[in-house]
Amino acid sequence: MKIRHFLVMAMLFSIISLLTGCVPGDGANNAQHLAGFFSGVWHGWIAPISLIIGIFNDNIRLYEVYNSGWWYDFGFYIAVISGFGGLSLFRRKKRN
Repeated sequence: MKIRHFLVMAMLFSIISLLTGCVPGDGANNAQHLAGFFSGVWHGWIAPISLIIGIFNDNIRLYEVYNSGWWYDFGFYIAVISGFGGLSLFRRKKRN
C-alpha cells in the first residue's frame, strides 16, 4: 500500500511540474514571438494552476500579455469553457 501511495504522489508531482513549465508570463513569449491559438488553449487549461502560482510569483499571470489577439483569446476561452464546463457532464443527475 505504501508503494502505491508513493507512486501516486510521484505521478501527481510530475504532472504538476510539467503543467507549470509553460505558464503565461514565464518569458517564453515576447513582442517578436507572440502566443497564438494553441498557447491560448494551453493557458486556458492550466488557468487554475497559473492563478495559484501567480499569488506567489508576480511575473506569472493568468493570461499571456504578448498574444496574437483574437485567436489567442478564442483558444483561451474554448479551453476554459471545455475544461470547467465539461466537469458538469460527469455529475450525476438527481433521481426523483
